[in-house]
Amino acid sequence: MTDPHTDHPLLRVQALGRRFDRLWAVREASFELHPGEVLAIVGESGSGKSTLLRLLAGQLAPNEGQVHYRCAGGDWVDVHALSEARLRRLARTEWGFVEQDPTRGLRMGVSAGANIGERLMGLGTRHYGHLREQATQWMGRVELDATRLDDLPREFSGGMRQRLQIARNLVTRPRLVLMDEPTSGLDVSVQARLLDLIRLLVGRLHLAAIIVTHDLGVARLLAHRTLVMRGGRVVEHGLTDRVLDDPQHAYTQLLVSSVVAP
Repeated sequence: MTDPHTDHPLLRVQALGRRFDRLWAVREASFELHPGEVLAIVGESGSGKSTLLRLLAGQLAPNEGQVHYRCAGGDWVDVHALSEARLRRLARTEWGFVEQDPTRGLRMGVSAGANIGERLMGLGTRHYGHLREQATQWMGRVELDATRLDDLPREFSGGMRQRLQIARNLVTRPRLVLMDEPTSGLDVSVQARLLDLIRLLVGRLHLAAIIVTHDLGVARLLAHRTLVMRGGRVVEHGLTDRVLDDPQHAYTQLLVSSVVAP
């Protein structure tokens, strides 16, 4: 995929770092993300990918560095300087977060429709008919049977739960979506359908997205740019086609040639 041309970044990450005891899980991570751009973060297990994602989302506090986000009104905010209430509101409105395990990203004890409608209710929507209409529409958009609107997520397969989690996150039309291994643990055929769905929705809604994945095929299919991590550090960063077709760092070369198992 080619890099979209935009002038003003949506997210700016500067020298971000997080350690657990004396071990640095992420160190000196810096990059920018633009509206409508998809960034893949790749690397083997333990490279710091998911820790970096949770730092970006404000779910973990950094030991060093900053994450700045440009809100819908144009104002820049320091994510880690926000109050807990404002961060929660940002996460419910302008952001989405798709968990690797959909049971963590869904409310398993309420219906599929209620899961989708909950974020709309957080924005003040109270009309039952409108909530149900929106939930029905989004069930269709993520290729779920709308007649199952009142079923509980525990009655769905893993792939169906992941599509439901995507609908739950996108119903409020966020500007930024963070995804942590969204296809992990799914059958190959289910992965392919889910990836096609993500690509379609991200493009159609002009979303910015950051996707953590160990699968370079996912990066190639979805991402404009790819960031490669090893031992908590970014070792290579550039246009996805360039990074995967002409890797410069020795570690990236090993990843691409499958010498290092993801």
